[in-house]
Amino acid sequence: ILGTFAFFIPLGFTINTLTMFGFVLAIGIVVDDAIIVVEAVQHYMDEKGMSAKEATQKAMQDISAPVIAIALILASVFVPVGFIPGIVGRLYQQFAITIAVSIIISAFIALSLTPALCTLLLKPYKIDEKAKGLNKFFFWFNTWFEKVTASYSAGVKKGIRGSKYVIVLLVCIGIAAYFLFKTKPVGFIPSEDDGLVYVTYELPEASATTQSVDVMTKLMNVVETTPGIEHYAALSGFNVITGSTKSNSGTIYCQLKPWSERTKSSDQLPDLINVIQKRIDSASINNANIVVIPPAPIPGIGQTAGFSFQLEQRNSNDNLQQFEAVVNNFVAEANKNPAISNVFTYFSAHTPSYNLNVNREECKKKGVLISDVFTAIQAYMGSIYVNDFTLYNRTFHVVVQADTAFRKMITNMNKYYVRNSVGTMLPLSSLISYSPTETAPLITHFDIFRSAEIDGNSKPGYSTGQAIEALQEVAAKVLPQGYGYEFSGLSYEELKAGSLTNLIFLFSLTFVFLFLAALYESWSVPLSVMLSVPIGAFGAILTLTFIPSLSDNVYAQIGLITLIGLAAKNAILIVEYAKVRVDRGEELIQSTLDAVSLRLRPIVMTSMAFILGVMPLVLATGAGAIARRTIGFTVLGGMIAASSIAIFIVPVLFVVIVKIAYGKKQLEYLAVHKDKLLGEDKEV
Repeated sequence: ILGTFAFFIPLGFTINTLTMFGFVLAIGIVVDDAIIVVEAVQHYMDEKGMSAKEATQKAMQDISAPVIAIALILASVFVPVGFIPGIVGRLYQQFAITIAVSIIISAFIALSLTPALCTLLLKPYKIDEKAKGLNKFFFWFNTWFEKVTASYSAGVKKGIRGSKYVIVLLVCIGIAAYFLFKTKPVGFIPSEDDGLVYVTYELPEASATTQSVDVMTKLMNVVETTPGIEHYAALSGFNVITGSTKSNSGTIYCQLKPWSERTKSSDQLPDLINVIQKRIDSASINNANIVVIPPAPIPGIGQTAGFSFQLEQRNSNDNLQQFEAVVNNFVAEANKNPAISNVFTYFSAHTPSYNLNVNREECKKKGVLISDVFTAIQAYMGSIYVNDFTLYNRTFHVVVQADTAFRKMITNMNKYYVRNSVGTMLPLSSLISYSPTETAPLITHFDIFRSAEIDGNSKPGYSTGQAIEALQEVAAKVLPQGYGYEFSGLSYEELKAGSLTNLIFLFSLTFVFLFLAALYESWSVPLSVMLSVPIGAFGAILTLTFIPSLSDNVYAQIGLITLIGLAAKNAILIVEYAKVRVDRGEELIQSTLDAVSLRLRPIVMTSMAFILGVMPLVLATGAGAIARRTIGFTVLGGMIAASSIAIFIVPVLFVVIVKIAYGKKQLEYLAVHKDKLLGEDKEV
């Protein structure tokens, strides 16, 4: 663990949530290699009566290859995903590289330091039924575990006899996993309780600033008396969702109390949002569109949590009012969908304004420059900067602007004058005309098209992926000809990452398979190892299915990538031992049974070490709890399945695949030349 930190500086990593995920999982993984070495040494000391030095030498001859194979395979699972581009790649990289580096370092220590410590610290001793104290418990446990091992070996033997039923069972597990993945709601990055909530509002267009301040004061009173909120900062005139600055809007930034002080569910997100919303509803705040929403899970990708939908006017000549009608119709239909909640938009085309026209022909006749007309309007109705001057050692700006009483009404423009080319002052009213109209205070464009942003959330029990699908269905149903849509923020990243997820998983599987094929110089034997992966995936998705609050999001997918290496690790411990003995000419089934009985203890020990290591993730609370629980439950369920179901199926698959790959003649040849092959191994 400490050695991994040394690679953070050259890799440019920081100590963050993702690297901490990697370290928590690595704690349960890095001890595996040392456990395998120590268990093998202790086995030879107990069963063969060897000294610590002799047992270590013998054990290292047996387990050096599987230790190296396990370390390289676990690393090979994570290294490829570290080169994926985009936001998904950034999420995978720090997690993956952290685990890969720690695994390589742990393998080096297990092959160098651990054997040396075994020769120094391990002592041969024998425990029998006469033992007392703690040794008596150890004797009872060893006796019980021997019975479990015998039962396990007998179960594997029955499985080999009924191999066709085991293969059918594996197919059923694969089909079940496929349908569970299909039915499980898919998400991207879950919305977390980050300790921050936005309360933003918008009054009807052209509302006075005094009305906005009155609404802000009432909202501050609500926020101040709400349990769970520690501090808040109010900003009038700014809408945090649209980023617009208008007199009829405002935003309150609410900083929540520390997670340790918010033990009730009503003081935590998302329930706290409902509490605030109910208090606002009872505060008699009229004519205001108020939204309570958490910030985006990843700062810089969108403004808020939930989905971001951009409705675009592409090939249509509709005016702003017609465009607004299409937007409002879409929002109304989206709110009717059972997968979507709190759909809203701040787009409006009903801001009272004036349409001012400059009579260019009249300006030309009277010798007035168009630019002078606009400058006069800007200077009187707005302001115009002239220059600076210094007085009393201070610099002052000179700004021209009509006095407040002479720029309050549009009719004041009738009192303004502009100079023509001969120096005559002409009334501005003779050159311009104006008429009242309604327009949009803010017109945005997305992909060069006029657009309106529509935001919202998925309803409880539905994922963001299902919400996106529901929006696509609503768009296909209600959008008229000439209109289209795009997703932005996290929704865009989720859609872009959707096609990458399957490729990442397939890429890791392929990489591991090719690595095993090169290691064992065989295309068939690694197949028995890789077929343990669907079992781990089945356990993972089954666990997530029983926990509806967790979706199949990017953290679950990171856990599935981890399971490829973890499931293969248990299979390697069995397959590698059995393959070596088959290649020596020993009988196939007996070699497999010897392997399962000998490797059961290290499999259980390493699996339990990992399962206990991920319990802090499973039981996580506070900041980032959803992400930690998602990855924790994913690897927990997958590891339990790989350690309970796969250990029965993998040996059977190994026997079946070896019979097919080697053939009857080659197995007979190996059996006939058994003594010669054993002699060659001893010489080596």
